[in-house]
Amino acid sequence: MSREYDLVVFDWDGTLMDSAAKIVSCMQAAARDEGISPPGQKEVEEIIGLGLPQALEQLFPGEGAAVRSALQSQYSVHYAENDKTHTPFFPGVEEGLAELESLGYLLAVATGKSRRGLNRVFSSTNVGRFFNSSRCADETASKPDPLMLHELMAELSCAPERVLMVGDTEYDMEMARNAGVVPVAVSYGVHEVERLHAYQPRYCVDEISQLISHLAI
Repeated sequence: MSREYDLVVFDWDGTLMDSAAKIVSCMQAAARDEGISPPGQKEVEEIIGLGLPQALEQLFPGEGAAVRSALQSQYSVHYAENDKTHTPFFPGVEEGLAELESLGYLLAVATGKSRRGLNRVFSSTNVGRFFNSSRCADETASKPDPLMLHELMAELSCAPERVLMVGDTEYDMEMARNAGVVPVAVSYGVHEVERLHAYQPRYCVDEISQLISHLAI
């Protein structure tokens, strides 16, 4: 049987890495730094996956551009330097990436993280070697705009129907739909799985090993 897909694109936060608690902590700390009432956990979790400017606009709609710029700077400092919240990979992620690579799949990342942030985590975790390419929100359009997927497909010469987009949020599912690629939902991230089912994902998996089982043909 011939393989159905060529490229598997992963969201990062909430899909590969369990980083929601750190994102919440850093966003709340940034708000306190600026004398603003910090948003609640659920409010912050709702914006995970968006580019940081878009996330701040949604979280703090009443604040001006200067305040949101300060919040962005404070958030970045907390995330990179101050906050020590552990951000492990979800179970089976590293093994799953290695298995997909061995099976001959092209792998990529499409994330709301900044390029600096993604490069930092690639370096600290040593998983960057698995990915053929990546796109970050600060170098292209934020989700759910399909531009980052369009760019990845053009770079890696893949047709939309042969691409899987794996993510944990509606932003991932909507981006996949907008780009004409095949959505895959994970059930353990920040958006409730019922919200993801509305986009009719090809698969909905409880852990990465289940995705490997679907693709190891």
